Amino acid sequence: MMSNKMSSNYSSLSSPKAKGPAPFLAKTYALLEEGEEEESGEEGCSRRRKKIVSWNDEGTGFVVWSPAEFSDLTLPRYFKHNNFSSFIRQLNTYGFKKTSSRRWEFKHEKFQRGYKQMLMEITRKKSEPSVFPAFLKAPSSSDDHQDHHHHHHHQIMNDGSSAVDEESTNVHRQTLIEENQNLRREKVELQTQIAQFKDLQIKLLDCIAQHTGTSDHKETRLC
Repeated sequence: MMSNKMSSNYSSLSSPKAKGPAPFLAKTYALLEEGEEEESGEEGCSRRRKKIVSWNDEGTGFVVWSPAEFSDLTLPRYFKHNNFSSFIRQLNTYGFKKTSSRRWEFKHEKFQRGYKQMLMEITRKKSEPSVFPAFLKAPSSSDDHQDHHHHHHHQIMNDGSSAVDEESTNVHRQTLIEENQNLRREKVELQTQIAQFKDLQIKLLDCIAQHTGTSDHKETRLC
């Protein structure tokens, strides 16, 4: 009886249907689920922590609210690195799309809250153009053709490296823009507070002047 159970378990594990989702997708889904549990546990508290990453309101995608904290605190726990650009590149290889110009929101039709089973349907995009191993290439009758191929291969690698550098630069630029906007907002708030304090100062001085003038008038009448 026990041997039958073990054989059935082994067959279920070895069957294609038992294949799990890609580790990157499973970890990304897990960190979002962990965030949901932390939020539900803090509903009774009057003071809630600032969100770092979470599902969007519809559950059809997720938002990285703070890329800096996400890189420093979340990525090392799940992916053993703190490179936000690398995380974005991984999302791109699985077909995720950035859907907002104002925030870091990503969506995939098979990546949704409450539908973890659909992760197995998400596959990597095929790299284009593909580079075949040397033994699969047709023999060339010209050394010029081989040189051209090597040159083309190096050009592809250089273009890919340039694209990665450009993407990393764009992420850094977007982070600086957000920080600059926050600083400007804080500056406006401080200027407003300063204006309010100056107005209060003027009112206090007027009140003191009126009180002093009234006292001087009374002393004059007594004399």
